[in-house]
Amino acid sequence: MALQIIPDWMANLEDEDVSFIKRFILASGSLKEMASQYGVTYPTVRLRLDRLIQKIQISEKTEADPYISLIKRLAVQDKLDFETAKLLIGEYKKTKEVKK
Repeated sequence: MALQIIPDWMANLEDEDVSFIKRFILASGSLKEMASQYGVTYPTVRLRLDRLIQKIQISEKTEADPYISLIKRLAVQDKLDFETAKLLIGEYKKTKEVKK
């Protein structure tokens, strides 16, 4: 059975991320094997996998507010730290509640 439609969460990934997923599957999900293939430490591969998971989770929340999605993407890409992201999202939600 051929995949005719690429899911949104996958279409939003960079080529590097798709390559990582392929290698992960071929390594039977072994992070130790992935670390060996990439020539990095296990924690480095674990961090990359965690960030990939976060990217997919963000992408799956299609009904999410565009501003919140932007803040989350910036945090995942290390352009904004997570504590600041939480603070910005919290304040944004407060302003939206006031407007209701």
